[in-house]
Amino acid sequence: MTAPTPALNNPALSTEARNLHWLLTNLVEEVPGLLSVAVVSSDGLLLLSSDPGRNTEAPADHSGGPKGSSADLATIVSGIGSLTIGAAKLMNGGGVKQTVVAMEEGSLFVMSISDGSLLGVHATPDCDMSVVAYHMALFVGRAGHVLTPELRSELRQSMESTR
Repeated sequence: MTAPTPALNNPALSTEARNLHWLLTNLVEEVPGLLSVAVVSSDGLLLLSSDPGRNTEAPADHSGGPKGSSADLATIVSGIGSLTIGAAKLMNGGGVKQTVVAMEEGSLFVMSISDGSLLGVHATPDCDMSVVAYHMALFVGRAGHVLTPELRSELRQSMESTR
């Protein structure tokens, strides 16, 4: 993601929404090996994404299903989030801070945001996991306090209008 996303220049979005888009763009640009990034609400809805599928030349069919890799990532992140929260409750482990799934062909990171939302990152197999986790923690620290119910609603509407 080398060019600014349209959301960064969209005057219809609030300053907070544009700032979150800017934070996401910085995360993608600064951390090598990221394939897709999604912020998912506590009820599983995609709020913000890097959506690399939109940067491809093949037209996507957005008529009824997921819009691409970020929507798929949001579904996976939501499911993993629910599973790990349930596991933590059963084990009396407290809140889940981060989940990492290391696969042969990539890695998946899920980190909690203060309001119950989740940040999910799909990365290449050769990514530096500590760098990814560090930058995710920075994003969560910067985004967590501004992710109000009003902003979540605005982000949902923004994602729905881009389908």
